[in-house]
Amino acid sequence: MKIKKGDIVKVITGKDKGKTGKVLKAVPADFKVVVEGLNLIIKHRRPRKENEKGQKIQYPAPLTLAKVMLVCPHCSKAVRVAYQIGQDKIKRRICRKCKEVI
Repeated sequence: MKIKKGDIVKVITGKDKGKTGKVLKAVPADFKVVVEGLNLIIKHRRPRKENEKGQKIQYPAPLTLAKVMLVCPHCSKAVRVAYQIGQDKIKRRICRKCKEVI
C-alpha cells in the first residue's frame, strides 16, 4: 500500500473532492484509509441512562484508496508514488513529479 498513517492526501472523487487531510488509519487488507475531517458520517446515539440525552456523533468513515492521492511534501502537488531501491537495499517512496524521497 503506497499511503501510510500520517501522510497528507487529497480526495479526487466524491462529496469531498478537492479537500486534503491527514491519514489517521490505514487498512491494507481492505485498501482503505481513514482521513481526518473527511467523509464524515453522523451516528445517532440513543440515551443509555435515565438523565442522559441522545446525541449525534460525527466520525470519519474509511475511503477507498482509489479516491485519494498522496500530496508530496516537497512540491505540494497530488502525485502518484514510485518506489526506488537504493544502494543500501532500502525501498523508498519517490514523488513522480519532483523525484524527491517522500
